[in-house]
Amino acid sequence: MSFSSLYISCISSFQVTHRAADASYSTIDKYKVELSGEKVAILALGDFYQRGKALADTIKSEMGFTPTLINPRFASGVDKELLEKLKSNHQVIVTLEDGIVEGGFGQKIASFYGSSDMKVLNYGLDKKFYDRYNPEDLIKSVGMSTEQIIEDIKNIIMK
Repeated sequence: MSFSSLYISCISSFQVTHRAADASYSTIDKYKVELSGEKVAILALGDFYQRGKALADTIKSEMGFTPTLINPRFASGVDKELLEKLKSNHQVIVTLEDGIVEGGFGQKIASFYGSSDMKVLNYGLDKKFYDRYNPEDLIKSVGMSTEQIIEDIKNIIMK
């Protein structure tokens, strides 16, 4: 127990809990499936998890099916077992990351599926310095708005 959690645990009615992931590192490369679905799997990393959830909701309402929503939790590894399972009933993998696409999490996923028929759409930032920007304008400029991603998905699925 660290000093801060020891100190905080002395506060009355405060309960200290520990996450399973903190007790064992065996789950580091295991992704968490938040919503099971078909056709499209969304891997939404870090701060872009909420964006992934909104995308999943929009796909369900506009395209008429439930996509799979996955929280990778860690950018360091690849859950090969889960990614293999997705091949059976998915056509498209969408990766959303709040970092640079080049050399990032999404490219690891694209490399995994490189020799398969799975289509992988990677979304993140270009490798450059961004200064004084409106976040929503930046998202649109890199083709990451929900509407833009839906169009990309339709172009693949509706062929």
